[in-house]
Amino acid sequence: MSEVQFPESLAFLFEPARYKVAYGGRGSGKSWGMALALLIQGAEKPIRVLCAREFQKSISDSVHSLLADHIARNPALASFYTVQNTTIIGRNGTEFIFAGLRHNIASIKSIEGIDRCWIEEAQTITKGSLDILIPTIRKEGSEIWLGFNPELAEDEVYRRFVLNPPRNAIVRKVNWDQNPFFPTVLREEMEQLKATDYDAWLNVWQGNPKQVLEGAIYASEIRQVTDEQRICRVEYDPSAPVFTAWDLGWSDMTSIWFWQKIGFDIRVIDFYQNRMEGLDHYVGVLERRGYRYERHFLPHDANQGQLSAAGKTIAAQLRARSMPISVLPQLPIMAGISAARALFPRVWFDEQATADGINALRRYRYDVDQQTGQFSKKPLHDDASHGADAFRQLAVAINDPKPRAERKPIQRQTFAVSGAGWMGA
Repeated sequence: MSEVQFPESLAFLFEPARYKVAYGGRGSGKSWGMALALLIQGAEKPIRVLCAREFQKSISDSVHSLLADHIARNPALASFYTVQNTTIIGRNGTEFIFAGLRHNIASIKSIEGIDRCWIEEAQTITKGSLDILIPTIRKEGSEIWLGFNPELAEDEVYRRFVLNPPRNAIVRKVNWDQNPFFPTVLREEMEQLKATDYDAWLNVWQGNPKQVLEGAIYASEIRQVTDEQRICRVEYDPSAPVFTAWDLGWSDMTSIWFWQKIGFDIRVIDFYQNRMEGLDHYVGVLERRGYRYERHFLPHDANQGQLSAAGKTIAAQLRARSMPISVLPQLPIMAGISAARALFPRVWFDEQATADGINALRRYRYDVDQQTGQFSKKPLHDDASHGADAFRQLAVAINDPKPRAERKPIQRQTFAVSGAGWMGA
């Protein structure tokens, strides 16, 4: 292959390592360099490359076009690779495949023989997706590449690979000033932002994490919970019942919070969410958790929607299974947010089991008014809103008119683990 110019800041991509992480600000050439490095490696020997991201509704959301552009610009690559609609194939058998993790994580578990996994926009990837993906990339000598622009220091990928990098990882911060191909038009944008909003410049161009997302609804509450170290190890107490609060969806997420009430404390011990799964799937998740359940709190649309072809509402289907449920009243969104804010001082979150739920609460934010450019009073409907909506149901459920006997308080930092039968059996 003819010689290709490659930025020195990304030369580590050609060194052997299980994890290769490039993070930093805009204009650094991270994505450009990772794409080119993989094409070069695929031309040198046959490899199978999984190009993944958390969300990919179609091939246009992937790095397919970036790889195709590299191939089109380089005659040696163009003569070697064939760009197809959904894959890219090399003459030696090298193959690039593309997938979104959030929609296809179960099917990705069955993919075999991956030599390289490139996760683009990795700042959005959840703990649940990583926990399933990493063991899937198990071929001898396989590598996982992550490229991202940091958002929050609490994001899973930043914590796991920047703050606490694993063994056999090469982690590099790469910014615009290390990119020899940095265009003039971007330099002008960068200097303008630096002059008008220095904090934003630090995040966008220098790759420093934000303290909070702009417009974050629970910013102060999450900060207080973090400062008071109430995101910690919170295990299931078999002497107390478990409650759940749901937000329902099909193409959107169905999200479920699991909690126990111990004295004044609300112990949030677990969280689960998924999409495009029937009701049997979620009932199975509850059963496999092995908790002793007392009541499941559902949103008002449980009397309307379906998660199966049974022709019955969610509430009716769960009642038919003899599950103790309550359908909560429909409240204005802001009333639910106020209830959640009032509840936060009482809540303890299990750091591991609820990580994706906490991520949703951190990212839950107000929408932007398209006419004024200012934040509106309406929350943004995105992937974070489902876990946050379920937490609102939790807050409303705490004030459920059917009082439960409170259990004797236990020491907050001393938790015991055990299992119990489904529905208390």
